[in-house]
Formats: sequence, structure tokens, C-alpha cells
Amino acid sequence: MKGLFKSNRFKMVILIVALLGVGALISAANGYGETAQSTVVGTIFAPCHYIAGKISDAVDNVKLNLSGNAEYEKQINELKSQVGDLQDKLVDYENLKNQNELYKEFLEIKDEHPDYEFVEANVIGRDSADIFGSFTISKGLINGVSDGDAVMYGKYLVGVIEKAYPDYSVVKTIIDADFNASAYELVTDETSYVTGNALLAKEGKCKMANLDSSTKITYGSIVCTAGISGSLPSDLIIGTVEEINDEATDISSYAVITPGVDIYKLNSCFVLTNFESGVN
Repeated sequence: MKGLFKSNRFKMVILIVALLGVGALISAANGYGETAQSTVVGTIFAPCHYIAGKISDAVDNVKLNLSGNAEYEKQINELKSQVGDLQDKLVDYENLKNQNELYKEFLEIKDEHPDYEFVEANVIGRDSADIFGSFTISKGLINGVSDGDAVMYGKYLVGVIEKAYPDYSVVKTIIDADFNASAYELVTDETSYVTGNALLAKEGKCKMANLDSSTKITYGSIVCTAGISGSLPSDLIIGTVEEINDEATDISSYAVITPGVDIYKLNSCFVLTNFESGVN
């Protein structure tokens, strides 16, 4: 503010105002008639009137611009609010669509396997330090969930219950190095087991291990649970084969599997709490 009073523009405005005041006094002293003195004064102060008019116009323009900017800002805020509402609706739509697809697949499984008993659960937590993507769900022992139960999303196996607590449970995923389940490939019927390792887990993948070096399994093959141990039912889809590689430690091969569901993006699932095992 102090800088404004010291500026050259401010001093010029004060000078103009002072000159206008002097001119007004001289005009009043000489009356309203056109005299030589008033003509001289008028000639002297004509530029002053011009400058004063420009200053007034500039002030009006500033006020108009400020008003316009405020209106633009208001419109921008309204548009931002509308965009936010539309984004929220889009998220709700995508969640509803995914939920409908989940229930559709669930009902298809129930039709094929009427003996299956499920409990629906929400993902309520994740361990960010766990590279294998373990997560916590909202159902536990009081809901009929037990250790070792299959955890599914639609028709896909995503893991098993590692530990069931009274009102929540921790899920071990199929990309975990400690996960182990018998599995078979749908076309060739080759049987082995699926597990994970740290390297593949970084890509969200697992593997079908201990395959013969002359395996007929190829890219795009579908891998399902074999249900040999009886802890998991057979025919749950684990994922599709992405590539076949040779093991570095022996002469066997393994198939890299991309799970049917992105484990890191799950927000709900079904726990298979009971089924009729075909194992005697």
C-alpha cells in the first residue's frame, strides 16, 4: 500500500486533480461568460478533462472485468461440480455392472452345482507389504467360513481362506508361493499343481509347475482345479496360460498363468463354505 502512494502514477493523478480544482476556482471567479481568461484556462485544462475521462473509463472497465471474471469463475465451479457428479455416477454404474456380472456367474455355478454353499463377502483390507496380494474379507467363523475354504469371484478361483476369525478372514491368493492346488489343463487333460513365486507375483501371475518338457499345453490353454485332495472342488477356473518355460533347477517345464481375475482390484468375492467332494 505504501508503494502505491509513492508511485509516479499516483502522483500524476493527484496533480491532475489539483489542476482540475484550480481550474474550477478560476472558472467560478470569472462567472459563466466566455472571457479571454476562461478561454485560456479551458485550453490549458482540456487535456486534463480528457485524461480524467480516460481514467474514469478505465475504472469502469476494471469493474466490468472483475464482474465478468467472477461470473466465469462461478460457471467453471458449476461445471466442475457437474463433472464430479458424472464421474461418481460412472463409478456407481461400473460397480453395478461388475456386481451384476458376478451374480450372473454365481447363479450359473449354482445351477451346475446345487450342492455348493456360498457366503458373499467384501474386501475390507489389504496388506500393502505382502507382494502376494493377500487381503481381508468381511466374513468369518460366525458366517460359516473355515480355514482352507475356496475364495471365488464368479467362476474363478482367487485364493483360499488362510485364517478364519470370528467376524473376518484373511485370504491367501493363488499367486502366493505358499499356495498349492492340484490342477489340470482343459484340452490336454495334463495334471499337475498350481503355485506362485515372488517373481511372477510382481506381475500378478502364478504357474502350473512340474510339467513334462514335451508338454502339449500351449498359449491360451485354460487351467482348472483338479480337486484331487478334496479340499477344493474340481473345475474351478484358475486362469489361462500365457507362456511355457523351462525350469532352471531341473528338466521339467512350467506354464505361466494369468489369473481370470485381477486379484489386486477385487472388492468383493464369494467363499465356498461347503460342497460335496468326489474324493472318498
